[in-house]
Amino acid sequence: MNQAPVSCIPNTKMSKAKKVIDEAKEIQNPELDLADKGIASFEEMPGLFNMLNITRLTLSHNKIQVVPPAIANLINLEILNFFNNQIEELPTSLSSMPKLRILNVGMNRLAVLPRGFGAFPVLEVLDLTYNNLDEGTLPGNFFMMETLRALYLGDNDFEYLPPEVGQLKNLQILVLRENDLVELPKEIGELTRLRELHIQGNRLTVLPPEIGNLDLVSNKSVLKMENNPWVIPIADQLQVGVSHVMDYIRTETYKYVYNRHISAGGPPPPKTNDKSKKISRIRQQS
Repeated sequence: MNQAPVSCIPNTKMSKAKKVIDEAKEIQNPELDLADKGIASFEEMPGLFNMLNITRLTLSHNKIQVVPPAIANLINLEILNFFNNQIEELPTSLSSMPKLRILNVGMNRLAVLPRGFGAFPVLEVLDLTYNNLDEGTLPGNFFMMETLRALYLGDNDFEYLPPEVGQLKNLQILVLRENDLVELPKEIGELTRLRELHIQGNRLTVLPPEIGNLDLVSNKSVLKMENNPWVIPIADQLQVGVSHVMDYIRTETYKYVYNRHISAGGPPPPKTNDKSKKISRIRQQS
């Protein structure tokens, strides 16, 4: 007598995810919410990759470590949320998804991005907050995502931002808070649509004068720059308000201060953020 194959996945886990999937299939729901279901593997979600009608997939607050390449089968997916999992690597196929507009992989364990990651055809919002990324881990075409409107890179390990950031012509929100940035590229000044710039909690001492080209002080704009070891003139202006900083960096006086500071070429300020205890640093116990 043949015995049924034994699954190593606990039935309760399987049934939780399977129940949601089965219900969605039954009513042809294009939005699938599997947040906080204790899911550790895509094997717990049988039939998921055949649901070609889904446009939104939420898998936040689970324990997923591996994302299979077959995720790209979901060709109608527009929103994909992996926030707060244990993912260390993403599949190359992800960037071929033709309709994906919003991708959230914040609060994971990414120390690298796949080759060709910048090939997303219509991506508008990319959230990579709270991972282990730095300038050396960005693939060559990362800044070719011309459709990008919001880029969240906060709580990573960047010391420098590549000048190619200036290619993101449609960018409106750029979040770089809580990294180890020692300088910003002047090319940020080319992002004429930028309305939010978050650079607080870094190791910045000066701002490139080109940032003065941007509108970061109108009613709907946001410039956050506290908790940096600014040179005294910037620190003094910041005490009065960010609009005073913007006015100051547009002056000839500041250009002189900036050029003198850069040509002096002193060592960067020391790291003050201890990131060794970040959740993203923790490795799975085998």
